[in-house]
Amino acid sequence: MGKILVLTGPTAVGKTDLAIYLAKNLNGEIISADSMQIYKKMDIGTAKPTPTERKKVSHHLLDFLDPRETYSAGDFQRDARHCIEDILKKKHLPQVVGGTGLYIQAVLNGLPPAFDKKDPNLRKRLKEIAEREGRESLHKKLRQCDPQLASRIHPNDIQRTIRGLEVYKMTGQPLSELQKKARTIKLPYQVTGYVLFRPREELYSLIDRRVDQMIEAGLEKEVQKLIEMGCNLTHTSMQGLGYREFYYHLQEGSITKEEAIDLIKKNTRRFAKRQLTWFRNQFDFSWIQVKKEENFFPEMLETVKKDLSLQR
Repeated sequence: MGKILVLTGPTAVGKTDLAIYLAKNLNGEIISADSMQIYKKMDIGTAKPTPTERKKVSHHLLDFLDPRETYSAGDFQRDARHCIEDILKKKHLPQVVGGTGLYIQAVLNGLPPAFDKKDPNLRKRLKEIAEREGRESLHKKLRQCDPQLASRIHPNDIQRTIRGLEVYKMTGQPLSELQKKARTIKLPYQVTGYVLFRPREELYSLIDRRVDQMIEAGLEKEVQKLIEMGCNLTHTSMQGLGYREFYYHLQEGSITKEEAIDLIKKNTRRFAKRQLTWFRNQFDFSWIQVKKEENFFPEMLETVKKDLSLQR
């Protein structure tokens, strides 16, 4: 059984810098488990590792998909497992790093066969309903058959709403229940996993600072270019934090720029809280409080080495 390292935690907690440090010292390669960083032309709002950072260690499943295309947890499972096998063959350490809990769950626990089932005609009919009756109408249908899943999906997220309805209509089972069953499907890896966290006020301050940095770096222009490409709220990519809010400002004109920025900060803080709840309920990982880099990184390296060596 191959050993893999999993590093997760809420947005802005500091996963990227630590992951690169560990990879450099553990002969590791990073597999990104971030559902927004997979998209091309979305660098600023996703806090994607910079080209300089990517040169330090090998990164996988990053920056490869057109933002108008869809990508599922099942797709990620398939691609991530290929990456893991290739990395293990080189006798390197696969490091699954990111904050998309369902992606990490797919790698660690597998996914039931229903996750691979697709019905293009059904998807087309559901999309037509959304266009004819509105996005909220489709989300209401999901609430009726899978309220647990619906509570985690924004009404504007047409792709995930449609996927939930598609799975239910094809299998008769709520997607949220299939996700629970996924935890019983074990894959052949020895996993050492950590959830990074910070005190709430410290994390929220980092989130606000990151959003301000994204604005200064040109997030508004990045979203405008995506709109010009034809991206809209029916695309999963545009449901990302920062993209949806600026879409409201730039395309719909329903909020001002200042309101968009405030909304990004507010929504990101809420998202971080939901992430922590997910990790607490889904993963039996060690929880590590992030401290000052000069002391924390070497200490974390020793902790990981020790934990990896305990696995036989």
